[in-house]
Amino acid sequence: MRRTVLVQLVAAGLALAGAVASWLAAGSPEQVPPIMDGQPSLSTVVYDPPLVVLALVLLAAAGVLAVLGIAGWRRSR
Repeated sequence: MRRTVLVQLVAAGLALAGAVASWLAAGSPEQVPPIMDGQPSLSTVVYDPPLVVLALVLLAAAGVLAVLGIAGWRRSR
């Protein structure tokens, strides 16, 4: 039982790290042209949708694995 709990908690940590990496890779800064003449250009962040979805799926998986791992650890004590 302890090995399963440990695997679940390690997998949750890896999924969380993957979600953070995916989220950080999803954004890219872009320059937006001004709306009117004489106005400064603006900078914004454009997100890549597949990487955002991957981050959300990995975050959900990390949450589920963390709950299962912690519940199994508490049951085995």
